Amino acid sequence: MKAMRLMAGRSALRGQTPEVPRAGAGQVLIKVSACGVCRTDLHLADGELPACRYPITPGHEVVGTVVSTGKRVGVPWLGWTCGECDYCRSGRENLCELARFTGCHVDGGYAEYAVADERFCLPIPERYGDAEAAPLLCAGLIGYRCYAKCEHAGTIGLYGFGAAAHILAQVARADGHTVFAFTKEKDLEGQRFARACGAHWAGGSNEAPPEPLDAAIIFAPVGALVPAALAAVRKGGRVVCAGIHMSDIPSFPYRLLWGERSVVSVANLTRADGRDFMRLAATLKLDPSVEVMPLTAANDALARLRAGKLEGAAVLVPEKGDGFIFHRK
Repeated sequence: MKAMRLMAGRSALRGQTPEVPRAGAGQVLIKVSACGVCRTDLHLADGELPACRYPITPGHEVVGTVVSTGKRVGVPWLGWTCGECDYCRSGRENLCELARFTGCHVDGGYAEYAVADERFCLPIPERYGDAEAAPLLCAGLIGYRCYAKCEHAGTIGLYGFGAAAHILAQVARADGHTVFAFTKEKDLEGQRFARACGAHWAGGSNEAPPEPLDAAIIFAPVGALVPAALAAVRKGGRVVCAGIHMSDIPSFPYRLLWGERSVVSVANLTRADGRDFMRLAATLKLDPSVEVMPLTAANDALARLRAGKLEGAAVLVPEKGDGFIFHRK
């Protein structure tokens, strides 16, 4: 089969032709139809996730069909947990110390085939095509978990308007929330895209919102946005950090935190998150914005993500006869 693999951090993906993997006990072999490109993949390529192994096939927004049954499934970031630790037994399997993550500890979906633990696969709502469904599996899921942390917020600010924010804006708008989007300074195209996705207002991250926020979610991996978001939320407000990696948070005056404001992070997801979000997605007319690219263009997709040139999400699709020279493992 064809696969795009990362041999080490701070290197480009390499096209290879490893053998089709075999499913073990409790696993299923999946023929990949589409795989979304996530910012976590970029952190992996940059060597910023030391817990991940190399070489590895990235990709944790995997949509495909189970070879043995023909059933369409999704494979998310959470690939396996021990099921026995305090975290797992208390409904917090996302924090399991022994957890294995797709495209990090086990090979992911930047390939024509992938193997996954059947218990961690998710159903895909019929209303979404394969490419549309792919970003739901991480961008959608992590946004949904962050959204839950906002609790009863009426006005929500989204810092960094990429794959996750453009889906969550639609969910929050459908729920009747006021959504303000923050982009890089002078990113007029990004602000236009945010408004098209349902944001009531869009501006630069250096700007004050039209009114104080009840909660803010930071999707951009920029630590300096934490004090900026704290300054924008009202008393009792919450700032949720969504990323798996973020640059250092600069010092800030205590007055920004005072007034029972809080800062929390979101780590990974649970299977319950996945099932709940997919049920919600089945009832909403979400419109994921995707740029479909051949599997062999994975390096280009990561470069476009790094440069902020994607509107929504990039999705890789295996293609036959794409002309790329793959190397034997």
